[in-house]
Amino acid sequence: MIRYIIPIILVLALVTLACGVDFNLPVKMVTPGPDVTDNINITLPSTNNDINLKLAFGAGSLCLAPGGGNSLVTGTATYNLPDLKPKITTAGSSVSIAQGKYKITGISNIPNLEGLKNEWDLKLGDIPMALTIQAGAYDAHYDLGGLSLKSLTVQDGASDVVLSFSSPNKTTMSLLRYETGASSVDIRGLGNANFSTFIFKSGAGNYTLDFSGDLKRDGTVTIDTGISNLTLLIPAGIPTQVTVEGGLSNVNAGSGWATQGNVYTQSGSGSSLTFVIKVGAGNLTISQ
Repeated sequence: MIRYIIPIILVLALVTLACGVDFNLPVKMVTPGPDVTDNINITLPSTNNDINLKLAFGAGSLCLAPGGGNSLVTGTATYNLPDLKPKITTAGSSVSIAQGKYKITGISNIPNLEGLKNEWDLKLGDIPMALTIQAGAYDAHYDLGGLSLKSLTVQDGASDVVLSFSSPNKTTMSLLRYETGASSVDIRGLGNANFSTFIFKSGAGNYTLDFSGDLKRDGTVTIDTGISNLTLLIPAGIPTQVTVEGGLSNVNAGSGWATQGNVYTQSGSGSSLTFVIKVGAGNLTISQ
């Protein structure tokens, strides 16, 4: 959605400049209409291959939770601008739900963003899948506990997101990847994600990564963040090594952590976590 808002700003700038030189250009704002709610029910594709589910969302509010039953996805999409109607595409084992794109054809159809509504509330079925979420500036609440995610990729812009694994992922997740801009992101219950590799990249913002849960396998975590406040919550008893690289970061490690140079360790037994963290500047807190 951000890339569609930018042309609006440019058009308004042109209108302002034009007014400054006594041109009189008509500007017609398109006002959002009444709410429309689409029911979404995507049955399981008839394929023996693993499912690839992609959600492409712009601005608004997006909620995901388990509970899709025998369907791949069920739920609703509510919007009040017809162009935002989501489009569902199925090609073999790949399924996509994409937000409609507002088509700006000139200064005669600039959307009035005040009162704009775009809300998805979706439930996912328990079937092995690779899940990809691409979003813009939005609010999101994800509960992905109890699903069977073989991989998870989230790419978003300026966002406010809470993502939780409230119960163990039922299959091995080879890769968990989260890339975000200047955001506030809180990821909870990462011990339940059952990941092998976790890659987190971010710009400026506030980020909390909580590794509580049932950690059943060794995991490697790579974090690359800009000017930010980053908090790692790692339960006591998990053998952990955190190596911090990069700029002018302020590192605060709680009790139970041993420090040697830029390496922080916690003793324990069982499955382990190994971190490599690159911090441009900001604060890193390591706590239990």
